[in-house]
Amino acid sequence: MSTISRAVARRTRQPRLRTSLLTALLLSSCALVPVAAGQAPARPRPGQPVALVTGATSGLGREVARRLAARGMHVIVHGRDRVRGLEVVAGIEREGKGSARLYAADFASFDQVRALGQAILGDYDRLDVLVNNAGFGSAPDERLLSQDGHEYRFQVNYLAHYLLTRLLLPRLVASAPSRIVNVSSLAQAPIDFDDVMLARGFSGGRAYAQSKLAQVMFTIDLAAELRDRRVTVTALHPATYMPTGMVARLGVEPRATIEEGADAVMRLIVSPDVETGGFFAGARPGRAAEQAHDPKARAALKALSDALTGLR
Repeated sequence: MSTISRAVARRTRQPRLRTSLLTALLLSSCALVPVAAGQAPARPRPGQPVALVTGATSGLGREVARRLAARGMHVIVHGRDRVRGLEVVAGIEREGKGSARLYAADFASFDQVRALGQAILGDYDRLDVLVNNAGFGSAPDERLLSQDGHEYRFQVNYLAHYLLTRLLLPRLVASAPSRIVNVSSLAQAPIDFDDVMLARGFSGGRAYAQSKLAQVMFTIDLAAELRDRRVTVTALHPATYMPTGMVARLGVEPRATIEEGADAVMRLIVSPDVETGGFFAGARPGRAAEQAHDPKARAALKALSDALTGLR
């Protein structure tokens, strides 16, 4: 049984009428691979900067990967769907300015996240940019668990990126000046540390929003940790309701373009004026929810994250 199939099988207290929708959604990537592995033979040229974009097979991630390659970078394209991922790689290679390589991994599995991290560390001696973009939205409004037994959005949107970033941190530090961009959201909800997995009072919106606040809290702490290591760490809300699959499932009309979101992400990657530890709403400085500015809450989140990901 695949990771996603296990997640579906372990959903908790779900209305039966929604089962087919959720199953179809999560099993739509029919070309999944079980562990991270890069397709050959694309390798960066000597001295070519390297960027990793998670969730790069569609939407915002795909556009950011394309733009990074257009600047001459080698892009590590991450996604769950090998077919779509290879299409992104082929498009980058056709443009002829940068290069790309696909690594497939399902963030609902910590084993696959670890395999992805180890594969990248083994294949690359530098990593200049990490864009933590992969995510799962608030719709459909059903509670389900990851393969590791955690609330699905909290793991896919936050814990998996926490683990991957920690695994890749030595390479990012060695490649400094480097940058980490966490794609978050203005939708933020405080974390109830007595019920992080939302066993009580679940809603997809709340699950999504607390995972996005967790990303910002991680950003603030990691920026402080790396302040003297020349690694700039930022988080942002790229744009409101871009025309992505996530927004389509929510059933709302797009208000911004993917290009606008990519503009905001690229600014955090390339601008010399970006201050580490900041949260941005598009191109402008934003204000995260109050819990993000609570050192005790951030310390509790770090302890929890280390424990759940096995880093402690």
